[in-house]
Amino acid sequence: MEHGETFEKGIEDVDGGSSTSESEYQHALEVVWDDDNAKRRKSSLVSSENPKRAQEATKKGGSTSCFVHQLLESQRKSRKGQPSLSHNEDRNLDKASDLTSQAIHSRLLTKRQLSEMAIGVRELSKKLGSIRLKLKVKTIFLLTKAHDSDLIGLTRNIAEWLLSKERDTQYTVYVEDTLKDNSKFDAQGLISQDPSHEGRLKYWNNELCRKQPHLFDFAITLGGDGTLLYASWLFQRIVPPVLSFALGSLGFLTKFDYADHQETLSAAFKDGITVSLRLRFEATIMRTQTAEQDKKHDLVEELIGDEAENNLTHRPDGSYTILNDIVVDRGPNPTMSSTELFMDEKFMTSILADGICVATPTGSTAYNLAAGGSLCHPDNPVILVTAICAHTLSFRPVILPDTCVLRVGVPYDARASSWASFDGRERVELRPGDYVTISASRYPFANVMPREGRGGKGKGEGGGEDWVASISRTLNWNSRQRQKAFKEWEK
Repeated sequence: MEHGETFEKGIEDVDGGSSTSESEYQHALEVVWDDDNAKRRKSSLVSSENPKRAQEATKKGGSTSCFVHQLLESQRKSRKGQPSLSHNEDRNLDKASDLTSQAIHSRLLTKRQLSEMAIGVRELSKKLGSIRLKLKVKTIFLLTKAHDSDLIGLTRNIAEWLLSKERDTQYTVYVEDTLKDNSKFDAQGLISQDPSHEGRLKYWNNELCRKQPHLFDFAITLGGDGTLLYASWLFQRIVPPVLSFALGSLGFLTKFDYADHQETLSAAFKDGITVSLRLRFEATIMRTQTAEQDKKHDLVEELIGDEAENNLTHRPDGSYTILNDIVVDRGPNPTMSSTELFMDEKFMTSILADGICVATPTGSTAYNLAAGGSLCHPDNPVILVTAICAHTLSFRPVILPDTCVLRVGVPYDARASSWASFDGRERVELRPGDYVTISASRYPFANVMPREGRGGKGKGEGGGEDWVASISRTLNWNSRQRQKAFKEWEK
């Protein structure tokens, strides 16, 4: 596609109701074992209650409410000569099929499937950098920075503008449920201005985002990078395109100035948007099945050896999708942590340190940077591994491909537990014998860019020049007084 070409995609309008239960939404599909990955650990797999249906759904690859997956499916069909999404084409989506297909965890994929998924996302990301997506937006999600009352009034201004009859589309706007009775937001005042607002001003909570992420066509954040990370945390699977107004501190990820919010949103809805797909990780806590933490057990032998069919060594205990990093550290323990690092089916090394940080390229400027890790352009498809205060002179940060699966475990003979955190949230104890598995998520974060963002002139991280400008502006990267030139003495 030529630069500037607009790609239109219709999304079915979804009401607030959903007949799909939470268990069905989170339900995982069985992955068929094949010769490409004969040693994929059975403990990491959660079998389906209906394997036959799961296999059929996997092979079918039906439509999905995740707009990224719609585009991936269109790309796949175009390769095979099948009709793909065309200009001005409306697609009616089968949400039941989506809720089944989206439940495939990336840790369940074989090595070949994981590689194909990663390559597909990379190719799509490159294409999205040179085209505009024209979305049919009807339902908008508004997220406001917490603990900043000054932004409540700005949130009200945007909600009022979106709900106005002057808009070409009668938008439904969701704001956080805590604003319902907030005097500064004054929801009743908004409704009294125009009775039609009452049916179109609605409220979201964490449960709604978790169970019905397909409800929202577009997301707007008001705040800083932390607010954007919270949006990623709310949408653990399907995530709508997110447009962020810079109202925080540093602003690595926030792209747009609030002062121009009306022009920015009008252009986005009318002319389309440019999207940058940010790699996210899926992390799953795996608990040891050993009745008592037996120090005679060897975690290395368990994770690289074969498991008996009816004697699984570990069980899954919760999955998280993150945008920045997973940190496994010593937590409240006064002594350093002891962990072991695995890549795919191979043991890499033992780590004695305060902890280990596994970061996405987006998270390279966060904890990874503070721990001495490399800065990494967000378009790079890699996993960054950095030790935190390692008790050795030889541990250097490593950069691994996004097609591998990492495991960070606590050996059975460790003196104390370690603690895992996910984007700085949900602190979880890892007892001896437990481990966390980390892989690229099937659901990248769709970040809306300024029109010139991928070319390097927009605010925040985007194209090459833009990213360099971002780290120079926020971190004073390689900032130094210029060296004076020689001046020869005059004779």
